[in-house]
Amino acid sequence: MIVVTLSKVPDSLRGDLTQWCQEIQTGVYVGNPNSKVRELLWQRICKNIGSGEATLVYSINNELGYGIRTNRKDCRVQDYDGLPFLVHLSAIQAKPGFSKAAKFRRAELARRKKLRQNYEAVNFVVLDIETTGLNVDEDKILSIGAIKIYHNVVSKFYREIKVDCQIPSSISRLTGLTNSILDKSGVRLDQVLKEFMKFIKGLPLVGYNVNFDIDFLEKALNDELSLSINNQVIDLMSLVKKKEKFLNDYKLKTVLQHYGIKNKRPHEALSDARATYELALKLLKNGVLQF
Repeated sequence: MIVVTLSKVPDSLRGDLTQWCQEIQTGVYVGNPNSKVRELLWQRICKNIGSGEATLVYSINNELGYGIRTNRKDCRVQDYDGLPFLVHLSAIQAKPGFSKAAKFRRAELARRKKLRQNYEAVNFVVLDIETTGLNVDEDKILSIGAIKIYHNVVSKFYREIKVDCQIPSSISRLTGLTNSILDKSGVRLDQVLKEFMKFIKGLPLVGYNVNFDIDFLEKALNDELSLSINNQVIDLMSLVKKKEKFLNDYKLKTVLQHYGIKNKRPHEALSDARATYELALKLLKNGVLQF
């Protein structure tokens, strides 16, 4: 005589098993095949069980009067001096971390750890300039602002520059810089550029639409000092465009509002640099900005 219990097995196996056994309750089958058929039947069950579980109890000549077979993962058949016992393995904890969810979690934790390490170790300079216009060959730099983080120390750079041309009234209204202001507080361009190059050292340069700033600085450096910028340059605008697909526009003001960043004095070089620095930190934390 045999008793077979099944759980979570294909319906085809249940139907197949009824050829030799009677289903007396859902998943419980009773039959009386000979030992050869019993062995073949167990092989058939194991072959077609899929991800389900099965246990076979059968009559045998031992002190208990029965033997046990099972493919359950939470139990095993243990022989004690010729007597079969079904030992539950619930007390033996499986080593965690083999499921897909566990793998994803480990990967996410590793990613966050890497981002945190990068965030804590990163050194870079955020820059912004104000000019008399948009033409790099004709217009002049009015001011340079920059924020530097170096070994977790934040420092700032701001210089206003004397110019030998009349500043358009529209630019003065936008930036607050006039010829009279620059005559009093401005510094010669060559001196400012020397100080700026010392400030940035070889650190990566970050900005918003930064190619505009770099073009003006490159021309000024070439004209005044016969130098060029060899630092890594990263434009946050291009990164934001890839990440934020549905903004109305990609002006700095719009992007700062989207990220909840306040800029107290727009079009003032140091204020713009400080706001862009805060944007860089947010993009760095979520992995968009990488060095």
